[in-house]
Amino acid sequence: MFLAELLDRTGLDVLDHLDRQVTVPVIDGLQAQGDLIVLPLALLGSAPTRGSWWDLPAEGRELVRGEAGNNPHTLVADRGTCRILTWLNDPERLAIAAFRNTAPAWLIHPEHGATGIAPGAWFVRRQRELGAGFRKPVLIAD
Repeated sequence: MFLAELLDRTGLDVLDHLDRQVTVPVIDGLQAQGDLIVLPLALLGSAPTRGSWWDLPAEGRELVRGEAGNNPHTLVADRGTCRILTWLNDPERLAIAAFRNTAPAWLIHPEHGATGIAPGAWFVRRQRELGAGFRKPVLIAD
């Protein structure tokens, strides 16, 4: 799928400098977009989830927004192809969502464009930067 087609389908937009005629890659494995990282749920062993799964709405779900309230990371998928859970047990407090998709899901960001996430079970969390020594981890800001 071309970025322009994805943006038309979702009503979302990206910054003008991004080429809308590029094919959005669909990746089947670990991937990062700015301050988020998408991990195969199987890497975590047992899923740190609680609550119930629900269908991703047609307009998608904003997973996280930048510090100044800008640049949201929005997860979108065709209706009926993605179920999401946002109530997660995570002692590190980095977890954002888990989702299962039967067709490609798309993570869209105004500055980064979009990436496709292959069908599977996934876990989304914030990335953090670890420094040398014993200092406190710092969240990566987008």
